[in-house]
Amino acid sequence: MQRNKTVLITGSSRGIGRAAALAFAADGYNVILNCVKNKTEMEKTAEEIRRMGGKVSGFCCDVSDCKAVEEMFDKINKSFGGVEVLVNNAGVSFYGLFQDMTEEERRKVIGINLMGVFNVTGCVLPYMISNKKGAIINISSIWGNVGGSCEAVYSASKGGVNAFTRALGKELGPCGIRVNAVSCGCINTDMNNNLSPEEKAALAGEIPLMRFGEAGEIAKLVLFLASEAASYINGQIITADGGFL
Repeated sequence: MQRNKTVLITGSSRGIGRAAALAFAADGYNVILNCVKNKTEMEKTAEEIRRMGGKVSGFCCDVSDCKAVEEMFDKINKSFGGVEVLVNNAGVSFYGLFQDMTEEERRKVIGINLMGVFNVTGCVLPYMISNKKGAIINISSIWGNVGGSCEAVYSASKGGVNAFTRALGKELGPCGIRVNAVSCGCINTDMNNNLSPEEKAALAGEIPLMRFGEAGEIAKLVLFLASEAASYINGQIITADGGFL
């Protein structure tokens, strides 16, 4: 009997990661959750998946720490045998002038948003390559496409994710592995909590759909990109921003 496919979603204790975990679980996937410190929220997500009848495990791991990621994969491979779908969602933001950022803050943004994608992807590839199939979906941002004022390092990290996605899609295509990214616009998640209600309303007014996107909408797109329906989509940056750009 063929086992269910397994998906690993980094940063899945809340927001887009949590929504994606629930979407994949509803579609019959085994789900591996990940967070860096919010273990309580991750366990709430895991419990919801168990109530759905799904198989789920959770790991606390800082994706910017290569050794910790390797240790996490040792446990994943023993429990699940491997991962067919990877969603690189873990990320942090910084809003403020570039000259006000400390070196530690710059390293944190690049470490999690970009190096974290490198670290996790590097560990998932041996299994995918040996099986000649797999799907990797990176969660990016419209600021990685065009750059955002007061988010220079964040924009750089997401621009790196976009370039990595395009290049790796070309590199892994012959192995039957597809690599794509979702470039998100303004989404209703905790990452936008730095905005006041008035600022959110003003920003929504600039979006043709007149609203922020919802995490569940991004999750549906991610699930589609992992599916056979998207079997000829590779190396693409799919923008989901309500027409903002």
